[in-house]
Amino acid sequence: MEIERKWMVNGWPEGDLPLLFEQNMRQGYITTAPTVRIREEAEVNGKTEYILCFKSSGTLARKEIEIAISREKFEELEDLIGLPLIPKVRRTYQLSDGHHLEVNHVDEGLPSEFWYAEVEFLTEDEARSWNPDEASLSDYLNNEVTNQPGQSMGAYWLVTRKAKPM
Repeated sequence: MEIERKWMVNGWPEGDLPLLFEQNMRQGYITTAPTVRIREEAEVNGKTEYILCFKSSGTLARKEIEIAISREKFEELEDLIGLPLIPKVRRTYQLSDGHHLEVNHVDEGLPSEFWYAEVEFLTEDEARSWNPDEASLSDYLNNEVTNQPGQSMGAYWLVTRKAKPM
């Protein structure tokens, strides 16, 4: 189960948040209803993983199944998709309460480029009660879009890649 809240942000967070790692990613969608996605995750100065992901519908909470696949299988699926994958840079920061703040810069340099941040939780109650003020992030995380329609990466894919739902 994936339980997360999402905010639109402007740039990387300022301050002294400890950076845990940075990844360069590329992702694309085989279908968006239900979500079936492939993603390449290349950790800076680390390993590269290739993932096939299935997600149920939902906003705050949804089922997520991730399966590691080979680079060759990833490339086959990328060819099957036949559209440019979405590049993004993700930086993961450690918060003082133990949570991780994941900040993503999507489609850098394109007119549609944007930034968003997510925090994942163990339960829906924990997610609902978490307050950005307690992590000194109220100024940065001030535009929450968790429950707003059209704020998923799958929706962005459909708009920017002119993909038709399958």
